[in-house]
Order: sequence, then C-alpha cells, then structure tokens
Amino acid sequence: MNDDQKKGAVDNVKGRVKEAAGVVTGDKKTEAEGAAERFKGAAQKKVGDIKHDVARNIEKDDDDE
Repeated sequence: MNDDQKKGAVDNVKGRVKEAAGVVTGDKKTEAEGAAERFKGAAQKKVGDIKHDVARNIEKDDDDE
C-alpha cells in the first residue's frame, strides 16, 4: 500500500465519521464537509491504486527481461 492509498483511506474514513456526525446533529454544513472529505479520500485512494498498478507492471516487465 503506497502513501496515496493510505492517506486516501484515512480521509475516506474521517469523511464518513464527519458526515455521520453531521447527520446525527442535523448540521448540514458538517455533513457536506464530511461528504467532500470522503470523496477526496476516495479519489486519492484511486490515484494510489493507479500508481500501484503502474509500478507493479513496470516491475513485471523488468522481471520478464
């Protein structure tokens, strides 16, 4: 797991918690901030997934030579 995957996963969880807190308290601003943070985390994790796949394919190509 690379740094982007880790940070994305953490941001996703923090966003879910914040979003849930907003729902429970009826605070639409906190709920929206949580949703935005969750989305940011999911996007960052996806970037990390792509970087991981590229690195893995490069390593695989090096092993084939």
